Amino acid sequence: MTTVLECIDSGTRYLEKRGVEDARRNMQMLIAHHLQCTRMQLYLRFDEPLGENVLVPLREDLKKRGERVPLQHLLGTVCFHNRDFMSDTRALIPRPETEELVELLLKEFSKPPAQVLDMGCGSGVLGVSLACEWPTSQVMLADISPSALALAQENATALHAVNTIFIVSDLFSTLAGPYDLIVANLPYVSENERTTLSPEVMHDPTLALFSGADGLDCIRKFLAAAPNFLTDTGCIALEIGYDQAAAVQSILEQLGYQEISIRADISGVLRFPLAKCPRSANAVLPEI
Repeated sequence: MTTVLECIDSGTRYLEKRGVEDARRNMQMLIAHHLQCTRMQLYLRFDEPLGENVLVPLREDLKKRGERVPLQHLLGTVCFHNRDFMSDTRALIPRPETEELVELLLKEFSKPPAQVLDMGCGSGVLGVSLACEWPTSQVMLADISPSALALAQENATALHAVNTIFIVSDLFSTLAGPYDLIVANLPYVSENERTTLSPEVMHDPTLALFSGADGLDCIRKFLAAAPNFLTDTGCIALEIGYDQAAAVQSILEQLGYQEISIRADISGVLRFPLAKCPRSANAVLPEI
């Protein structure tokens, strides 16, 4: 019979031939998933033989991973900020940089904001994480996709984030506000980059990825409308693409946002714009 270690070795070779990055870790995660144990526990089970009841579904998942179906979709979960979130084709797979945005906000706000909006919430990792960390805040999660919003609700229920509200909305179309903090990880990939993305990324909903020729169409609309939904001292926090800091800085300045700063991620990329509401949110804002 095939042992755990033999299965790891053969599966790793299979995935490497199909261009899967970090193939050994991927294979370990798949086996651990089917054995219902942690990846680290596999090290104590290397000599354990695997029966057909494990090998048959494992082979099916290995074939799908070789076809570049994302590992997170096969596992059905993704760890985000020390919590397990359900992950499937309904929403964008969370990126590590988004976890950094959560950490940044927790440091920025010594006192939790009362009213928080997660715009374009997808699977809810941002809004639900903040709701769990800030139980006194009321967190609204909004998305244009009803199926993504359903996934976010499932995650909130599983993580007991009772201080959450969910609404289908095309940006601010069905919202009232005002909010003390609006966080958003909106689509920011340019159409020109479509052919350069990995096969795994292309399993994400295109609605959650692409936003015009420079990737900023959705962010422009968001930033132009957001001041009307912020309190006088409210602020926005975004995640943007690796090369978009200068353009977003310019948009924020033209719209009159205050105390603008763009923070770097762990790799030194200017990734997270933070800004406070323009002094006169009801003023006529320039078109961007």
